[in-house]
Amino acid sequence: MVTGPVQQPSLVTRPRVAHPAGLPADPHPTGLPGEPRPAGLAGDVHALGRAVAVTSTEPRWRDDVLLRLRPVCQGFAEHVRVTEGPTGLYRELLTQSPRLVHGVRLLTRDHVAIVAAILAVQQIAERPETHPDELRHRAGHLLRRLARHRRRGADLLWEAYQTDLGGET
Repeated sequence: MVTGPVQQPSLVTRPRVAHPAGLPADPHPTGLPGEPRPAGLAGDVHALGRAVAVTSTEPRWRDDVLLRLRPVCQGFAEHVRVTEGPTGLYRELLTQSPRLVHGVRLLTRDHVAIVAAILAVQQIAERPETHPDELRHRAGHLLRRLARHRRRGADLLWEAYQTDLGGET
């Protein structure tokens, strides 16, 4: 049972390891080696954004975008399972705070749209004839949707656990 805001660690140190394809784990570091970076889905989304931002003339640019998209896809599927599942966070929120039904519906609709956006980016990245600007456009759309979804989820949790409706002494 959730008794307060769900908090997950936002930073961890990730070791630098080589990927099976021979690519470094992070060819575009944002700080010093071993410096904390976002963990989990947030870190994967951040890595995808960095991969998309690299000059598209870099060798294996599309491959790197696809490589960074896979953990986003897996992490988001896990997020949907944890939130929408039979014992998921949304069911618990609605049991404790039925007033949040509209916010939960919006987040659930977001899930469907984000999965479609992930698949669209994947399909475009897999077609070498697609112009890099189209891939950047679709990936940017996905990244913006993910950021908006994260804000909405955080706002919903804040409303669920921090809003004082009064009547208690």
